[in-house]
Amino acid sequence: MNSSLLLAAIPATAFAAFPLPLLLQRYGRASAALAAAAVMAACLALLLPLLPAALAGHTQLAHLAWLPTYGLDFHLRLDGLGLLFCLLILGIGLLVVLYAAWYLPKSDRLGRFYSILLLFMAAMLGVVLSENLLLLLIFWEITSLSSFLLVAYHNDQYEARIGAHMALAVTGAGGLALLAGILLLGGIAGSFDLSVILAAGERIRAHALYAPMLILILLGAFTKSAQFPFHFWLPNAMTAPTPVSAYLHSATMVKAGVFLLARLYPALGGSELWFWLVGGSGALTLVYAAAMALFRNDIKGLLAYSTISQLGLITLLFGLDTPLSVVAGLFHIINHAIFKASLFMAAGVIDHECGTRDMRRVNGMFRVMPITATLAILAAGSMAGVPLLNGFLSKEMFFAETVSAPQFATLGWALPLFATLAGMLAVAYSSRFVHDVFFNGEAIDLPRQPHEPPRWMRAPIELLVLLCLLVGLFPGWTVGPWLAAAALSTLQGPLPEFELALWHGFNQPVLMSLLALAGGVIVYALRAPLFAWQAQLPPMHARTAFERCYRQLASSARQILAMLDNASLQRYNALLLSFVVLLGGWAYFSGPPSGIRLPGQPADEAAVAALLTLLLGTLGATLLYRQRLLALLLVSVVGLVVALTFLRFSAPDLALTQFAVETGTIILMLLVLYYLPPQSAPKSSARRLSRDLLLALLAGGGLGLITLQMLAAPFETISGFYLQQSLPGGGGANVVNVILVDFRGFDTLGEITVLAMVALASHALLDRLVLIAPAQDGDGRRWSEEAHPLFLAMLMRPLLPLALTVSVYLLLRGHHQPGGGFVAGLVSSVALIMQYLGNGIAFAQPRLPHHPARLLALGLLLAAGIGVASWPFARPFLTSAHGHLQLPLLGEVELASAMVFDLGVYIVVVTVVLTVLSGIGGLSLRARSSREKI
Repeated sequence: MNSSLLLAAIPATAFAAFPLPLLLQRYGRASAALAAAAVMAACLALLLPLLPAALAGHTQLAHLAWLPTYGLDFHLRLDGLGLLFCLLILGIGLLVVLYAAWYLPKSDRLGRFYSILLLFMAAMLGVVLSENLLLLLIFWEITSLSSFLLVAYHNDQYEARIGAHMALAVTGAGGLALLAGILLLGGIAGSFDLSVILAAGERIRAHALYAPMLILILLGAFTKSAQFPFHFWLPNAMTAPTPVSAYLHSATMVKAGVFLLARLYPALGGSELWFWLVGGSGALTLVYAAAMALFRNDIKGLLAYSTISQLGLITLLFGLDTPLSVVAGLFHIINHAIFKASLFMAAGVIDHECGTRDMRRVNGMFRVMPITATLAILAAGSMAGVPLLNGFLSKEMFFAETVSAPQFATLGWALPLFATLAGMLAVAYSSRFVHDVFFNGEAIDLPRQPHEPPRWMRAPIELLVLLCLLVGLFPGWTVGPWLAAAALSTLQGPLPEFELALWHGFNQPVLMSLLALAGGVIVYALRAPLFAWQAQLPPMHARTAFERCYRQLASSARQILAMLDNASLQRYNALLLSFVVLLGGWAYFSGPPSGIRLPGQPADEAAVAALLTLLLGTLGATLLYRQRLLALLLVSVVGLVVALTFLRFSAPDLALTQFAVETGTIILMLLVLYYLPPQSAPKSSARRLSRDLLLALLAGGGLGLITLQMLAAPFETISGFYLQQSLPGGGGANVVNVILVDFRGFDTLGEITVLAMVALASHALLDRLVLIAPAQDGDGRRWSEEAHPLFLAMLMRPLLPLALTVSVYLLLRGHHQPGGGFVAGLVSSVALIMQYLGNGIAFAQPRLPHHPARLLALGLLLAAGIGVASWPFARPFLTSAHGHLQLPLLGEVELASAMVFDLGVYIVVVTVVLTVLSGIGGLSLRARSSREKI
């Protein structure tokens, strides 16, 4: 298969299949878990054929046009860096799926969990595979939203909700900064494609906007990777289930920020500003978070701060801005993913078996779960940088880079001393985890009796710890090719000379490692005065500060809303129209003066009659608004005149649509009038009426004046293009319909999506709503006993198949003659509404669809699916195809893919009206039932 199609299929498969576990959970937990694993395995299988080229240093691209005018295309890129992150995301993701199946309680059906996890995985794959930075930003925001759902998975717990809010607030704000930075970067480079941006590094760094652009992009990366001072959200996200924590901390969420640093390094790195911002933030985060980790009592809290510290180490390596420091940063990304995933899983096992994660109570676990303890000790040793484990190798490369950093030539001892101190703290918090949890005497008042976990729950930890050993002993054989390919694509230049080996001789980095190991053990051994000092410090709770800020913002928002929102429609309209008048007046009077000269057209008797009818209907509906039925009829007269106007000016499609819309809306409004209270609203004062009249005259007159001004101004029309290209380009002679389903199909897709949302909103509003209809009208007359006259009922039944036949005819002819999916759907809807009027809800309700959401999904799927179908043919979204076929008996038949799009429009329109109708019908049934009870 073509490599471009394989590459595009990876995120497409992930996004298309993420609901699968939710759909299959009805068949049991195992089905949901197998579905999640199958999706990840399928993405991995699609990736495998692309491995050789990526490992050889080639960059593979896939391009599908999406919104080329705005520089946004579905443009994917697979190189060594993307390959490395894809393997981490999918490989550790598979282990998390297995672990979660045994970790989460039996009462959890797992479908929702695995579906959100797959959505998150798909978004991460999109981030690391994006060639277009705007596309990367879209996936970036999906990771924020899906991680919010994962952190708040136990949404019945307050801590989970506030932790999720905090994570979304911080990473969402960083995403806004990243958006601004990417827009600046694209403007500087002249493109949003990475191939162009990475090749324009010198021009970007020399640009006057380099500094603000770099700061904005780094804000996005630092908030995602929890760098100081944006680190506080990550420890509070520990309310997520442990499988989520293992995935977010090792291979996904927090790694997105350092991935962005690596991806944009050739374009943004290499400057003094990069060194101080990236290196400074990384150094501060490295030491601060390591010190905080030492004082945490919660196991996951300690591991969370250790993650922040390790991410600070990676950020510092990228900030040192040498080729070897970049290689070391990538190497530590691999090692950290392996040992941190195993550590979080081991912490989850302890929590699962003991019922608590408090290290002041969880002691002596080595005696009751020796296998798990051994695995966790090895993983913690890797985190501390103990020899023979993978963490030691990348930590030694870090020490070597601090020794040779060119920026500290005059203070050659400062950075190595700082790095050694950070290494000591890492050993200290790793020692506390090992000693307090697995030794340190007897357990204290545990909620459960601990024992070894089930075999398959421990299997992912065993595999990850085995990788820690293999990488530590045989680094060149295990990760050498992957690291070289990732470094080559990150540097966009020749690789520096480096050797992955366990022993390079006794040198300064080795001495620093030994000092860090010994010093860390000493720090932990002398921890008592440190803990006493820390206990005297004023408490610092980021969650409390966030909650106060959150409540203050919510309170301020409510106060502002109370000032503006007094539930008065008159006030809303007055504010809106006042703004329109002011804005329109400013635009009109600030422009150059010009007269209004419109080409005259003689008015015949029909035009004058239509204008007078329009004026009478408008004035009558305005003056007689208290007589609701009469006002509604006058409004329908206005709609009828507008439709006739369309017909007069040779716009039959618009006229048909207007007729159908007027008929349907008037009937629905008549149904709703039944539930309005018989008393009208109190009359407005003379002052308010004068204000409203003045505002109406200004708004109406002003808009009319601006409209005339626009019509009189010279302009160029694109109607000629549509007329010329309608038949050859869209395959239809009806220009209006071709515009709707082809030239402006994306607009139409958005419109029917809004219609679907309206249908769902109306269902939510009307479902279970109980309104008691008044027993008499406003004049005191009781309603007729015969709600559905026999003559009307008998007349409506044979009209239904006739109306449906007409609607199908309009649907099929719409590409060449007046018609189309929208007007056909309206005709069908009016026919079904008439059935309701003629025969009542008891007759109509059983014959209406019982699952409107499915029909809405079907209509949207048809409309969007036929647009996606153009991608495999390297065509933009919603490109239509048309042609002629010779069929037996029928002869030559024209077929167009736009017909499928039109069918989707038809289904959505009919379903929207049916949903509203069904809601009103249910309202009627509940009102009748309530009246009978009374």
